[in-house]
Amino acid sequence: MRGPFTVAICGCGSRGLDAYAPFQTAYPEKMKIVAAADPRPERLEKLRALYGVAAERCYPSDEELLAQPRLADVMIIATMDRMHVKDAMAALDKGYHLLLEKPISPDLGECLALREKAHETGRAVVVCHVLRHTRFYAALEDLLRQGAVGRPVTIEASENVAWWHFAHSFVRGNWRRRDTSSPMILQKCCHDMDILRWLASERCVKVQSFGSLDFFRPENAPADAADRCCDCPRRGQCLYDAGTLYLSDPHCGLDVIGPNWPVDVVVTDPTPDKLRQALRTGPYGRCVFRCDNDVADHQTVNLLFASGLTASFTVSAFTERCHRTVKVTGTLGELSGDMAETRLILHRFGQPEEVIDLQKPDGRFSGHGGGDFGVLHSLFDLLASGGTQGLTGIDASVESHVMALAAERSRQQGGQTIDLAAFEQEAIRQCADT
Repeated sequence: MRGPFTVAICGCGSRGLDAYAPFQTAYPEKMKIVAAADPRPERLEKLRALYGVAAERCYPSDEELLAQPRLADVMIIATMDRMHVKDAMAALDKGYHLLLEKPISPDLGECLALREKAHETGRAVVVCHVLRHTRFYAALEDLLRQGAVGRPVTIEASENVAWWHFAHSFVRGNWRRRDTSSPMILQKCCHDMDILRWLASERCVKVQSFGSLDFFRPENAPADAADRCCDCPRRGQCLYDAGTLYLSDPHCGLDVIGPNWPVDVVVTDPTPDKLRQALRTGPYGRCVFRCDNDVADHQTVNLLFASGLTASFTVSAFTERCHRTVKVTGTLGELSGDMAETRLILHRFGQPEEVIDLQKPDGRFSGHGGGDFGVLHSLFDLLASGGTQGLTGIDASVESHVMALAAERSRQQGGQTIDLAAFEQEAIRQCADT
């Protein structure tokens, strides 16, 4: 295999710089970062220090990076959701292969246009549906294909976001509003829609969804709550007090987890003093009941697949831990698991329970249960073989986006059943009209 492949990173946030760039350190024979773009000088400085990227190849905007001649084999696009397709189209025109952070776009027409562009240019566009690359879901899918439970009949899945994670990302953070990012069911759960489609091994034909923004609303604020936690009389007592969460909470406090996610999203290279200043002035110090958020904080989706297989999915902000669970029932047995426990439990009807341990001997994974590095391995192996459609290529990924965006429409319409073929055709007609 040839290598290393050269890489340009467009967007040096928690995904571009913190999740994918470390692959170079672990596998220098596969990847070498040679260029990057980000509007925050401190993020580019950190990239240069860690990975030796030349200062003249670090740009303050995606537009400036993409105005250059092609600088690398691959571009990792990890900008904000509504910038993805614009950047991806320009990168394909320059001749880059792409690793594209999910979601592709909250606009289905843009998703379809990018799929067409990828086919026209003949370049690989791998979307970061990293869960397919985890040991947990790969083993689950393999068992189903082997017929471990016979013919699958139902799938039950859940994503437990955790109260503190939801407050960080979807109330105070970058993904709090549909008009500036994406609906929560797309941004957070297109992973899950993709996994359901993969496990079902057939197209989804109809969806129905219910959910709402129920709790993180102004009317639920205590009467004496201030706009910012640092000014609030309930400071130190409220569950969502930003000072407590980001400094000492066991889930995400700097004193406990160190200068890692999510505190390094609040401020680069966090220290207690830098964090306190950021919480006094920035978005992460706002009262969770007095933000400008509008995405749902809980949602359920019912899905019908082509053969009659049915699936249900629930996402909730109101859980203690961040973890995913799944259960598949079939004509000959059932298979279930909790991704955080890295094991599966198989019941073949009439036989003893089987426990399948998926933990690596050294207990180490990259982010998302090993999926963050797994998708990069898959991309570089694909390019080395001369292919363009990997496990999470653009064609497969668009299906998950159709499912998620149709679910959001159903939610907004009070649970109306949405036919996915008609939903996609509507987007195609709208694209043709414009």
